[in-house]
Amino acid sequence: MDVRTQMRRAARFYANREAIVAGGRRLTFAEAWARGVRMGNALIALGLKPGDRVGVLEDNCVESADIFLGAAVANVVRVPLYPRNGREAHLHMLGHTGCRALIVADKYAHEVDGIDAELDDLRHIVVRDDGYEAWLAGHADVDPDLAIDPDDNYIIRHTGGTTGQSKGVAYTHRAWLAAGRDWFYLYPPVEPGDPCLHLGPISHGSGYLFVPVWLGGGCNVMLDHFDPVETLDVMEGEGIAYMFLVPTMLNALNHLPGVRTRDWSKLKCLLIAAAPIADDTAHTGREIFGDVLYQGYGQTEVLPVAMMGPRQWFAEIEGSQPLRACGLALPFAQLEIRDDDNQPLPAGQAGQIAAKTDGQMVGFWNNPEATAERLVDGWVLTGDIGMLDENGYLYMLDRSDDMIISGGYNIWPAELENVISDHPAVIEVAVFGVPHERWGETPMAVCVTDGETPVSEQEIADLCADRLGSYKKPGRVEFRADPLPKSPVGKIKRKDLREPHWAGRDRRIAGS
Repeated sequence: MDVRTQMRRAARFYANREAIVAGGRRLTFAEAWARGVRMGNALIALGLKPGDRVGVLEDNCVESADIFLGAAVANVVRVPLYPRNGREAHLHMLGHTGCRALIVADKYAHEVDGIDAELDDLRHIVVRDDGYEAWLAGHADVDPDLAIDPDDNYIIRHTGGTTGQSKGVAYTHRAWLAAGRDWFYLYPPVEPGDPCLHLGPISHGSGYLFVPVWLGGGCNVMLDHFDPVETLDVMEGEGIAYMFLVPTMLNALNHLPGVRTRDWSKLKCLLIAAAPIADDTAHTGREIFGDVLYQGYGQTEVLPVAMMGPRQWFAEIEGSQPLRACGLALPFAQLEIRDDDNQPLPAGQAGQIAAKTDGQMVGFWNNPEATAERLVDGWVLTGDIGMLDENGYLYMLDRSDDMIISGGYNIWPAELENVISDHPAVIEVAVFGVPHERWGETPMAVCVTDGETPVSEQEIADLCADRLGSYKKPGRVEFRADPLPKSPVGKIKRKDLREPHWAGRDRRIAGS
């Protein structure tokens, strides 16, 4: 199977149902598919051949659905760019994937002005300005019906780092469909008419929901930014059934006045992923929205790996701590914890998470060295530190490069963040290592507080010492009112907070 064929079938079966809602516009499946076919023919008219890459720089909008569909119709490979990145990152992503065309929203056109002169392969830049609709309408809505092999490349997504050069992760049509199947394996079934809200850009994590919702006859509702009040209005007004949230988004919704008095009866699934979630955020979300919270684990290179719904997440299971877990190993995923010699570890021991799924990457684009490091005997070595218990619950302890070594002890920032978030004064928190004369480095916690509830540095240290042991308490605590820095998909950027404390040092670790 390929993505184009499956989406075309759904467009036929659900032709008169709503498929896309964005920016006050509403398109049926027939209307959205016709636009997608026109876009596909437009790409072919530019001279693009099957397998060619096309870059896309945009926010969520009706036009983003055009290229989402059109790239599949033309069997070209979509390469999403990230609006918050700078020109250098755009150059890298376009250049190393050899993009032959770039589709860019008018508001971002200035960021790539003249970029084609710097890239040998880039032949066309299409700006979605006032002339876009006429340009699109000038191409036929007759499906070119190109031959597509399930193992043709479908998309190249880039790893989410905001420093250094990110790596392109290639997926085939087969892998993308398998990933969508596995994301929805444990969810309540998508029924025709079910709306799915995309708060984050469909170029990122939320995009994994787009195709499964379309295939089930659901409606993809897209916002181009996250505003908590607007989000609640859309959730209630559109009767949203599915949505993807990072924990910081759910936490913001939980604290809005009146959120508990709204009608959430249409919700089926609030997927929480991309970062660890605090106990209080999860419990409060469940109280407000009901038994609709699902948590999943995966990464761009391999996904999904683990998932759990409310019955598993908030259960009391002997030998497990579901509230601390990030999911149960999925039926179609292979999952192991590996030691430093890449050998499997028994239940209860921490090591690197290794996974193998039908929806994993083919490899890093034009980077055989990095592929060989991360893709070993068909298994993806995630770089994440985790643990599996005897009941199949997966616990993500942290990213290996975020680990703090203090006095010879390994400390995972997420452990402390989860505990500190339970303090009623703390809205969000980031923990990272800073230099320490005696211990080499020590955890530092930066806490955003509500400005009303009393809290002290000693309280936070004592809270961690009581729950985790004295060696894991933060050596420094800083309180602030401003939100913590976040990536385009809402992840807290620990490294941005950490770097000033290591200025002038050759290494980001310290000896005792």
